[in-house]
Amino acid sequence: MSKFKRSALLGLVCLFGVVLWGWIGVAQAPQPSIRLTTSPIASQMRPFEAEAIHPQNPVQLSLQALDSAGQALKNTQIHLQLLTPPATPWFTTDFPIVEGTTLLDMTAVAPVGKLEWQQMLPIRGNYQLQVEVTPTIPNSFAPIQQTLTLTVPENWVKYRNLSILVTILLAAGLVGGWIIGSGQPIKSGEIAPQRVRLLLNSAIVVAIAALLWVNISAELPPSQGAIVASAQTEHDHADHTHTEHSHTTSKPSTKQSTQWQSQGLEMKLSGTKTTMVGQLAKLQVDLIDTKTQQPATDVTLRIKAKPKEDEWVAFAYQGMPNSAGKFTWQEQFFDGAPHIVEVEVTPQVGSKRQFQPFQVAQTIDVEGVAPPLWIRLISLAYLTICVVVGLLIGLWLQWRRQATKRNWQRGFS
Repeated sequence: MSKFKRSALLGLVCLFGVVLWGWIGVAQAPQPSIRLTTSPIASQMRPFEAEAIHPQNPVQLSLQALDSAGQALKNTQIHLQLLTPPATPWFTTDFPIVEGTTLLDMTAVAPVGKLEWQQMLPIRGNYQLQVEVTPTIPNSFAPIQQTLTLTVPENWVKYRNLSILVTILLAAGLVGGWIIGSGQPIKSGEIAPQRVRLLLNSAIVVAIAALLWVNISAELPPSQGAIVASAQTEHDHADHTHTEHSHTTSKPSTKQSTQWQSQGLEMKLSGTKTTMVGQLAKLQVDLIDTKTQQPATDVTLRIKAKPKEDEWVAFAYQGMPNSAGKFTWQEQFFDGAPHIVEVEVTPQVGSKRQFQPFQVAQTIDVEGVAPPLWIRLISLAYLTICVVVGLLIGLWLQWRRQATKRNWQRGFS
């Protein structure tokens, strides 16, 4: 009986070891993953600089879905959500309204498991990319979900400018403290020396003017830009077999969608016409073959979004519509100014459908949002602290100077 028990116990131990070893092997085996690459690399990225002399280039991002063997997955659909860094109320960025929001949300067909796009990143911090990869052929692989992090460092110019400002405020406070602590005699009927009164009165006037200017300018409503959509098609009257060409002209429009027909294709660009910073604008492109009235999928879309009056690009993507002939995306315009969304349709390489590329454009009015008052008050408090620290240093230096002078006079007396 004892031998049987020992054999049973030994068998259980061996079975447990086999199960544990198999579990460890499965856990350590390579798993499907999503790889993120950027150009430039993360350490060389810089957030958007509104006062930049030369137009900035957006960051080029690429997502690659890989199987457990490290090979690219085929016939995939990638859903991406790009989230901005969380709010930092005590050390706010240039665009505090953008903090903790969604910058981009789109679903794209990726035949070779790769999604590439260009994105202007507005603020410093850790961006999150929530990615979900699903097969376009049912049950060809298990869906993959992964959250990636992209860290964008602050521009060194910001630190330089901050150090200059702090130095100026400290110097101003130091001079004020030196003057106040100078020990100038007080005349009859005065509560402070004339030099001190002039200094305090000037500081109060400057502080009041600065507060009024900052708060009033921040509360003024932004100008409302006109929402326009434009389209015009040119026909070659010499030969009706020639391809048609379309181009855009600006004119006011209240339509919820814009539509073009050219060379057997009908394209409709629809979506949000007016938005504001911090909110997503939803846009959609629909493509239909006018001959068969079926969705057109064998084309390439080139999408670009940029401010109307500037040259920098906020978002750019090149890809293909889905099986329904649609491409839908949501993006946030962090700059409170009218933006132009351009969509160019070109034939795919090697496709039977060949035509002259054409482009459509739509202007979206983006309303700027002023930072909350409490954020401005926090910034004002930091500036005040710098002045007060300088003031205390000036008073301390003046006290040391006078104490040394008194000791020197006692030594000679």
